[in-house]
Parts: sequence; structure tokens; C-alpha cells
Amino acid sequence: MRRNKLRIAACALLALTVLTAFAALAGGVGSQDDPLVTLSYLNDTFTTHVLEKVDKALETRSAALRQELELQISQREQALRGQLPGGTPGEGSASYVAVELAAGQSLRGEAGCEVLLRSGSAVCGAIGASVPGLVDTTSGGSVNGGGALQPNHLYLMTEAREVTASTAVTILVRGPYTVG
Repeated sequence: MRRNKLRIAACALLALTVLTAFAALAGGVGSQDDPLVTLSYLNDTFTTHVLEKVDKALETRSAALRQELELQISQREQALRGQLPGGTPGEGSASYVAVELAAGQSLRGEAGCEVLLRSGSAVCGAIGASVPGLVDTTSGGSVNGGGALQPNHLYLMTEAREVTASTAVTILVRGPYTVG
């Protein structure tokens, strides 16, 4: 009988030791040091949550970009309307803009403004005979005040200068200018 009690006690002690060791080993599973993540959790919950956040961020950014683009288009349309005759300033542009002037009208450009006479006849505004009015980048020369512009020659304004239409003209312009 004593032997049976000893065996039962030994078995109980062995079982208790095994359970304690198992509990100690299982206690670290899923902790910060040993995370437990299943594939179904990643596919069903986590990925869906991340994709929803990305979609929401994309929608927000897309709406902001759309609004900014509409504002720029509106400003560009206003600037293009401002480049028509009437004395309103034209916005500097990376591309050439066709401007039509009636006889006697002037286009005043700022430094860096480029003009190219496409049709009609125009002269460099009266600035002074000795002061170069426009630099003719096509021929490498210059046009002084009162000098005629040649068709299809590209002229550069090194300072604020004027081009006055002798007849109805079409001028391509790139850079800041006003029409008056």
C-alpha cells in the first residue's frame, strides 16, 4: 500500500512537472517576442484592413490633386483670356502663345520675353536709336527703336521693351507681357 502511494505521488509529481514545463513553454507563444500569426488572419482581417486604409488615403489624395488641377486649369484659362488685347497682363508661359494685335497696338514684354512675328508688320517700339531694342536670335543682330521686325525671326527682350504693330499682326510670345 505504501508502495502504491509512493507510485501515485511520483506519477502525480511527474505529471505536475510535465504540465508546469508545458505551461512555461506555451506561455511565450503569441507574446511580443514570439508572435503567433496565422495565414487566415493575414488574408481575411489584416490585408482587408490595410487595403481599406490605402483606398481611403488614395481617395483623399486624388480629391486634393483633382481640386489643385482644376484650380490651375482655371487660372490658366484666366491667364489666356488676359493675353488678349485690352491691356491686361499675360502670364509667363513655358510655351508660345499666339497674340493678335491691331494696327497701332503695342505688346510690352519684360526681360526674357521672346517674340516671333508670324504675319503682318511690326516695329520695335521707340526706345532710342542707339539703345538695342530687341536681340534677333535668328540672325545674331539687334533691332533698335523704330526698326522693323522680320517675319519668322525670334527676338529676345533683355529689358522691358515694346513691339508696335504697323498692320494687323500675329505674334508668338513666350514670357511675361502686356498688350495695350
